[in-house]
Amino acid sequence: MGVCQLIDDVSVINALEIYGLRKIYDNGVEALKGIDLTVKTGDFFALLGVNGAGKSTTIGAITTLITKTSGTININGYNLDKQTAAAKCCLGLVPQEMNLGIFETCEQILLNQAGYYGMRRRDARARAEQLLQELGLWEKRHTIVRHLSGGMKRRLMIARALIHNPQVLLLDEPTAGVDVEIRRLVWNFLIRANLQGITIILTTHYLEEAESLCKNIAIIHQGLLIENTSMHALLQALRYQTFIFNTVDPIVTFPEGLPFHGKYIDNHTFELRIDRDDSLNDVFAALSAQGICIHSLRNKTNRLEELFMDRVHNGH
Repeated sequence: MGVCQLIDDVSVINALEIYGLRKIYDNGVEALKGIDLTVKTGDFFALLGVNGAGKSTTIGAITTLITKTSGTININGYNLDKQTAAAKCCLGLVPQEMNLGIFETCEQILLNQAGYYGMRRRDARARAEQLLQELGLWEKRHTIVRHLSGGMKRRLMIARALIHNPQVLLLDEPTAGVDVEIRRLVWNFLIRANLQGITIILTTHYLEEAESLCKNIAIIHQGLLIENTSMHALLQALRYQTFIFNTVDPIVTFPEGLPFHGKYIDNHTFELRIDRDDSLNDVFAALSAQGICIHSLRNKTNRLEELFMDRVHNGH
């Protein structure tokens, strides 16, 4: 049991409930226009949106870093306005901006954070060792933050957010600026944490990250939720995919007479947009009929990215 105590019947308690959340800034900008959102306990949830959509404002309201204009927020069953300490105790936050004390060691940062939540020193040391081991930072436990790489700092921020055993982990662009190897390490750690019962809410611009990790997804645009569904249902709505084809022999223009939209890229490359009702066998048959032999092909973008852009530009 973590520092934040669970309410008895967790089966009927959602990790996060937001009702009618609005935020109007002093300059009159309405960043949030009445957001309603529920994240179930144990979920791995993606909150996506372009810059300025209202995503960061929503995170700020959940963490009380931004004062909301109106609306209700419950975290693990606790009302954020009326039971602020209990609600915040159930939440771990990994912000987008680096905010570590650069002259403290990794271990000191975790122990100090644990102290804010009243953890006993012995328990805090054991928890810190566990997290540093799992995140590949144990050998750096006595290293001051200023000497860490960017990827190490990101992982340390995740460890700090989890030191007090929160039930809900909020991640704002957790793998921004890290290389592929570290990103995969973080992904694997988060998957294990979610399997152990931690509810994870993720915001990211790496859409393949959301597609790989998350069960459910919401898209926020211009202060409104324009999508709120399961990842599976959203991907099922994909109408087309774009493929890049590389030809064996050179071509001088885009192949004429094909029943697919596409464009010429260079003398060995063109792209095609394939409807979901069409199979790649149909594509190869049409190309073969024109004497075009394909050497290789690949997806131009991941499926979620195409869906995201479709929802944002079409408003549904």
